[in-house]
Amino acid sequence: MNSTDLDAAARDAAVAFARRLAPAWQAVLGREFLGLYLIGSLAHGGFSRRYSDIDAAVVTETTLSSHTLESLRRQATAMSDEWGPKVSVFWTDRQFGVGRFPPLDRLDYLDRPVVLAERERVTPAPPALEEIRDYLRGAPFANWATRAREFANAATLDAKDRKAYLRALLYPARLCFSYATGLMTSNDKAVEYLHQDAPQGLDLDSIEQALQCRLAAADPDSLFELRNRLPAQIDACAALLAA
Repeated sequence: MNSTDLDAAARDAAVAFARRLAPAWQAVLGREFLGLYLIGSLAHGGFSRRYSDIDAAVVTETTLSSHTLESLRRQATAMSDEWGPKVSVFWTDRQFGVGRFPPLDRLDYLDRPVVLAERERVTPAPPALEEIRDYLRGAPFANWATRAREFANAATLDAKDRKAYLRALLYPARLCFSYATGLMTSNDKAVEYLHQDAPQGLDLDSIEQALQCRLAAADPDSLFELRNRLPAQIDACAALLAA
């Protein structure tokens, strides 16, 4: 199989795992449970057998305690050594007022979720473009910039940091796309968008190389020299967010 076929097979396996997990999570949540969905690359495309997470969105009546959240994670890990550690839990209450459910992920939930189990569909108001832009100017940009500077100053790339480094190279594409459009998309489509409308000063070559590495599910070690371009990428994205 080629890389595309391998990713498609992995996507099917990840969705199948999530469907097996759903009844166990429903049992834990009981009457609190409203719905369980897949969002992210399993919903909008671009799933990578090596680099993607399983983004699971849980909607409950009120909230999830830290104990309950940890129970859900433990169940996932217990069910599969391969897929369990990849589960990333997004969660909120009926009002979408608490928990971990940022605006772009809320948009993903509204537009194209994969329904795993549902007692009642809750439909919050879609985030406006300015809400998404305010969100992107905050923690997402700050956290990426901090990590990118760390990589720019690093002498070596540890094996445990390969995924984070590749994400640091690729993130400007998703950031710029979502900031301009207010939408969520795959890495592939975000890079395609940049080739048509890139912010001034943004280096597309390093982003394209990172995308090809991700598509091949390869190690990014050969791209480590690109870390020297990250400070300029931060500056270009900061200028876009400040415009």
